[in-house]
Amino acid sequence: MKYLIVLGDGMADEAMETLGGKSPMQVAFTPCMDRLAREGRCGRLITVPEGFPPGSEIANLSLLGYDVSKQFEGRGSLEAASMGIDVPEGYMAARCNLICIQDGKIKNHSAGHISTSEAGELIDFLNKELGSEDLVFHTGVSYRHLLLLKGGNKELDCTPPHDVSGTAFAEVLPRAVHPRAEQTARLLRELILRSQEILPAHPVNLARKARGLDTANSIWPWSPGYRPAMLPLREKYPIRSGSVISAVDLIKGTGVYAGLEPIEVPGATGLYDTNYEGKAQAAIDELKKKDFVFLHVEASDEASHEGNVDLKIRTIEYLDQRLIRPILEEISTWDEAVTIAVLPDHPTYCRTKTHAAEAVPFLIYRSDAGSAQARPTKGPGSFFSPGTGILEPSGKLFVPDAVQVFDEFSVREGFYGTLQGEEFIRAFFGLSTKADP
Repeated sequence: MKYLIVLGDGMADEAMETLGGKSPMQVAFTPCMDRLAREGRCGRLITVPEGFPPGSEIANLSLLGYDVSKQFEGRGSLEAASMGIDVPEGYMAARCNLICIQDGKIKNHSAGHISTSEAGELIDFLNKELGSEDLVFHTGVSYRHLLLLKGGNKELDCTPPHDVSGTAFAEVLPRAVHPRAEQTARLLRELILRSQEILPAHPVNLARKARGLDTANSIWPWSPGYRPAMLPLREKYPIRSGSVISAVDLIKGTGVYAGLEPIEVPGATGLYDTNYEGKAQAAIDELKKKDFVFLHVEASDEASHEGNVDLKIRTIEYLDQRLIRPILEEISTWDEAVTIAVLPDHPTYCRTKTHAAEAVPFLIYRSDAGSAQARPTKGPGSFFSPGTGILEPSGKLFVPDAVQVFDEFSVREGFYGTLQGEEFIRAFFGLSTKADP
């Protein structure tokens, strides 16, 4: 058995008056996802445990079966893994943005989407001026960088800069949430203030200012944590190898800690113009060699953050037609059975342009092994065998439920009901769950 998860980031939404009381998923033309739902089993999944923010870092760890209350260690450590940076024992890792401050307020979280080459010069400069053996900045992509601090305490309130654009920076500086973290909070505040003294006069910023661009005149550390203690998926579930395909460092880093090999796809942008076909081919190639592929597409989430409903519908259709369809056409010729799950990690509402913590829809489909020669491989409706009479790895019979289309509302009638925690990934791998009779 081969296993594939296709994750449409932020794909779920809410019913909209402008769409006649439907969601973007309901309006989008998605014949492949609908047929997978019709010939598989569906349900809803709570990916954000109570008390946690509905971020992708939480949701993706959760749906992969990790206990975020024990294993989430901040965004910085996950992105470090994607960057190939080891977080040594005793070090705290934090995401470190280059941001633009204007008139004492955070103008933007990205320093005007500064280029990676410009940012690299500034990070090198910060290491020379502020760094030490115990405090090191690492260059990432554009405005997204990493700070490693030996002996740092993560019990901090560090506000993500993208949440507080237009706010006076002094009001949202890092603070300790426990007295033992006060020294770390004080150091981070000092680093921010010191960076604001030395960065404006750097040649990179002088050149940007001369061109009328926003300058990277401050650092902003946030989402601190330590090295995650995560067992590889192969030590928990019936797989021996796997890959992660994503344009997002956070997802790639999560995959690395989960024991998956990150696969780079040319033209994968994380936006609506990403290389869907290239990602589909990469997934096919990896499935031929490995047991499991985690395929992540960011586009719907970005469209939602822009509040662009039409673009969100288009990205959902692209996912169906340009990514899922070619994968299904290929695996329909295989003699080996394939399990496919499709789901978002969290809803992202176009109305609010933000993530939400509500349960997301999911489907699980299992192909028939050894029946490829008995079915055609091209044309509408020809990808799959009926999907009946398939045995789960647990030995139980996998029979489709009554769901006919795939969206946030139809799946409420699905076989699995509402799952949470490790229940989804166990169901995906055919292990027993509370839904089993």
